[in-house]
Amino acid sequence: MKKRAIHIVIAFILYIAAIAIDFNNSWITNGLYVISYLMVGFSILKKAVRNITRGKVFDENFLMAVATIGAFCIGEYPEAVAVMLFYFV
Repeated sequence: MKKRAIHIVIAFILYIAAIAIDFNNSWITNGLYVISYLMVGFSILKKAVRNITRGKVFDENFLMAVATIGAFCIGEYPEAVAVMLFYFV
């Protein structure tokens, strides 16, 4: 539980930092978004892949993975990170 709270706090700080230093989609800003996303989203992505291999395709982890990866694909990095942070909380 303590490790999870630390991940949430650090990811949130990185998310706020990325918003604060937005350099028009620079690699620094995008890197902060990706690091923040992976800190809270890696376990969810891992569960989604594991459940797909077990035949449980349309569970909440899969839907969160599709929604946030889709947001990354269209360039909405802040949206993807925010959705994953809120879900992880």
